[in-house]
Amino acid sequence: MEEEKGRVCVTGGTGFIGSWLIMRLLDHGYSVRTTVRSDPEQKRDLSFLTNLPRASERLQIFNADLNNPESFDAAIAGCTGVIHVAAPIDIHGKEPEEVIIQRAVSGTIGILKSCLKSGTVKRVVYTSSASTVHFSGKDVDMLDETFWSDVDYIRKLDIWGKSYKLSKTLAERAALEFAEEHGLDLVTIIPSFVTGPFICPQLAGSVRGTLAMVMGNREEYSMLLNISMVHIDDVARAHIFFT
Repeated sequence: MEEEKGRVCVTGGTGFIGSWLIMRLLDHGYSVRTTVRSDPEQKRDLSFLTNLPRASERLQIFNADLNNPESFDAAIAGCTGVIHVAAPIDIHGKEPEEVIIQRAVSGTIGILKSCLKSGTVKRVVYTSSASTVHFSGKDVDMLDETFWSDVDYIRKLDIWGKSYKLSKTLAERAALEFAEEHGLDLVTIIPSFVTGPFICPQLAGSVRGTLAMVMGNREEYSMLLNISMVHIDDVARAHIFFT
């Protein structure tokens, strides 16, 4: 084991980005801890993670939930880096918008508190989204870290995944403010539409979107007309570079 690489915690390890990150971190010689939501009936198959090369020696899986931020304490304790990928996603609007936002913001801040509590975490990398900069109502050719989506503007729109866009924007703002106030080293990464191969068992929403014409999902065709995409491996490499 290459101990000099250190131990990194990845929240949301069963998702598209989280699982790919775990695979790449293991490839790079890191010891990895990841969090998944508890499965009382033990029906969830995590073999796509546990069967990864070097997982038997370097991967530990913990139960944690954004509804209970303190549940991340054990996974984060002793880690030098934390990559916070976990996020509530309710594209079809089954839960109230306020519930999704509260879970995202309080969960993120709770995880940052766990990082401070650990006394070992040197840097946190937060996986944000292009939706945190794209929706301002302004016509611009290029967006950078100085841009923010306008929450009031988003609320007026009739768009797919509105609660996700709002929750990611408000959670990132809260994270940056908390990190600055408490002297925590935090980097946010803002990927555009993430696509590419996946190792998780469920088809990722962004991958499905890019396959809309192949799958005949006409309601999603419009997303392909004017959208920036990034390959999952580039997203993973960016996270690892900043960890």
